[in-house]
Amino acid sequence: MSTSPLSPPPAGEGIPESALAGPFPVGEYAAALREKLRSMTRVQLVGELVNLRPSRARVYFELRDATGAIPCAAWLRDWETMLARSGAAPAEGMQIVVAGGCDYYPGSATSSPGFSFTVTDMRIAGEGDLLARIERLRKQLDAEGLLEPQKRLRRPLLPRTIGVITGEGGKARDDILAALARRGWAGRLVWGFAPVQDRHAAPAIVRALSDLVAVGGVEVVVVARGGGSLADLLCFCDETLCRTVALLGVPVIASVGHHTDRTLLDDVAAVGVDCARARTEQWTAAARLREHGRQAILSRARLLATLSRAPAEHVERQRTRLHQQLREIRAAGRRRMDTERRLTREHAQALKRRLDASQLDCRTRRPRELERLALALAGHDPQRTLERGYVLVQSAAGDPLVTAASARKAHEVRLRFAEDTLAAKILDSGGEA
Repeated sequence: MSTSPLSPPPAGEGIPESALAGPFPVGEYAAALREKLRSMTRVQLVGELVNLRPSRARVYFELRDATGAIPCAAWLRDWETMLARSGAAPAEGMQIVVAGGCDYYPGSATSSPGFSFTVTDMRIAGEGDLLARIERLRKQLDAEGLLEPQKRLRRPLLPRTIGVITGEGGKARDDILAALARRGWAGRLVWGFAPVQDRHAAPAIVRALSDLVAVGGVEVVVVARGGGSLADLLCFCDETLCRTVALLGVPVIASVGHHTDRTLLDDVAAVGVDCARARTEQWTAAARLREHGRQAILSRARLLATLSRAPAEHVERQRTRLHQQLREIRAAGRRRMDTERRLTREHAQALKRRLDASQLDCRTRRPRELERLALALAGHDPQRTLERGYVLVQSAAGDPLVTAASARKAHEVRLRFAEDTLAAKILDSGGEA
């Protein structure tokens, strides 16, 4: 009687170790196990979604609750159909209901085997207990005012000593070193190595924080870890860790997970690295910078265009002004010439009138005036007086003697009559000469 690799032994028979069935080839047993699991009843499971990991062909995740966990997988095409049907993509920590059955990959000589629950349908049941607990703790810390103290601390622009808490063998360490090297930072790094995943991680991180703060000169502390599922990052939502960070006097920078990951440490720390928000702010700043650059280029282009037109406009204005001045000069010249011509004509007419008046005076009035003056002169001529019988007594030198005393004194005189002059002497006795 042949025995299947998975058939139970006959009832009632003791099976000593030497009488175990087989041995069977591993591939045969693995294929039989796969068929056995696939033949199990298709069921529905409910739990919290964690460790969501899409790949090129399949989507892998885990379903967990308080008592256990099971790995799940769905073909990418089925997963996209389920998302379209549900209308929303489930997030880490959400409560979901999946339908499907057990499956087993038997592996090969070069690949490892694996068990998974193959999901053929899914619906979102609501917020998972894990997310709810994290949200309740976030609200509690906010109500106690523990989300703000770190953000009010002064953060140095260029710290000289930086403390770093991360896993000793993780990639986050290399990423921090590379980032500081790119920025040319040459200060001092103080490392605090601690596990960054599992239930022992949070207390270890708290101890590392205390040790770094105790080191003198540490100006800022960076808590770093690479990406992972919500379950992997759960230690960074620990209440004790969050309260410790909130009460520290040194700024703490949270650099945990990818841009889609968010932990309570991001809310409590001085700087929570929110890559999505940072990317949005960067895009906004870049768009604003592009707009400012475009406006600056346009304004300078307009200014250059205006300046390029300015010389021609200035020359045109000067040409217009010169033409106007030329017209004014020509008009003023014509007016001046007309005025000078008119004045010259008037002056010539005045001179002609004066000349005519002078000619008239010479021809008419002057002869009459000369005649009148001649008559006046003749009326005052001494010769005519002498002709009337008067005598002019003169000295021997010809000077008139108008008194008897001057005649006696002269003694010898000349008597001028109208037709002749006679010499005479004055006698003292008054006799004739």
